[in-house]
Amino acid sequence: MRAVLVDSDILIEVSRARDRSILTRWDELSQGDALALCSPVTVAELWHGVRAPEESALVDLLGAMVCVPIDAETGQRAGEYLRQYAKSHHLVLSDALIAAAAVIHNLQLWTRNRRHYPMKAIVFY
Repeated sequence: MRAVLVDSDILIEVSRARDRSILTRWDELSQGDALALCSPVTVAELWHGVRAPEESALVDLLGAMVCVPIDAETGQRAGEYLRQYAKSHHLVLSDALIAAAAVIHNLQLWTRNRRHYPMKAIVFY
């Protein structure tokens, strides 16, 4: 089964329902055979920026998704990515953790911020 790790920028657009192209792809993903996953980092980013009227919808959205684990292996890979890309590509810890989770769990990554993920092992959705 194919699985897609969905980044926070996509989930924000899905929850706010402003971008038709993203909503169409979200519907295709939701109705297809692929599994939509999120990262604990994404969950934290979304809760950090949620507006009070959006909290209930965020609970529902995240409740429908499976969260991939961040463990020591993921942390090690994220550290390697930071060492390799922090200076040259301004890679930050959150994106390094998301990238590491995608690669370790063999997931496609759905993001509009592809420049945040210069790793050659990343497969984008």
